[in-house]
Amino acid sequence: MSDEALRERIRQALAFEPSIDELHIGVAVENGVVTLSGHVESYAQKLAAEHTVQRVKGVRGIAQEIEVRAASAKQLADDQIAARALSIIAWDCTVPDGKVQVTVQKGWVTLSGTVDWFYQRDAAERAVRKLSGVIGISNAIEVVPSARAGDIKRRIEEALLRSAQLESSRIQVSVQDNKVTLNGTVNSWIERGAAERAAWSAPGVVDVADRLLVG
Repeated sequence: MSDEALRERIRQALAFEPSIDELHIGVAVENGVVTLSGHVESYAQKLAAEHTVQRVKGVRGIAQEIEVRAASAKQLADDQIAARALSIIAWDCTVPDGKVQVTVQKGWVTLSGTVDWFYQRDAAERAVRKLSGVIGISNAIEVVPSARAGDIKRRIEEALLRSAQLESSRIQVSVQDNKVTLNGTVNSWIERGAAERAAWSAPGVVDVADRLLVG
């Protein structure tokens, strides 16, 4: 597929996604690598644009340069954003009480603290993504290791084997100090994401280095 054909396919995908206002999003493609530019009104839209492009067949990489520019009516002070973030995290039953701290600087939210599982770390970030006024998130929440490397490797390999989305024989898993590295090849960005989610689902994982190649 030519870069121009891929660009047109991406433009159509963005226009078809109802959660995105694509009018101010620029798309450039070079050798299958997509650069997204322009601006959107929320951080949630920025992520939605990236995830939409990842699902387009032929995309080999993405450079995310979209800016978040909230409408003046939706702009909030940092203390208001922090209060809302703490409130929505407290309402999320998957995030343990009192384990996550929030700081905000010029709309950029930083999450810190410690949790037992990656899904709890992820849930805290997901809870904050859709808040008005948020322009970006740094997730510094730590997952406290609770399993040995051998157990982590075995559980991830079993999860990959169970997944109908993956050809697990093409993926190699290595674990050191509770940090997982994925090597090998997958057929699409969807498979790459499924493999990474399988790695994060194992208890005790503190980091995942996704070195899988799409192709």
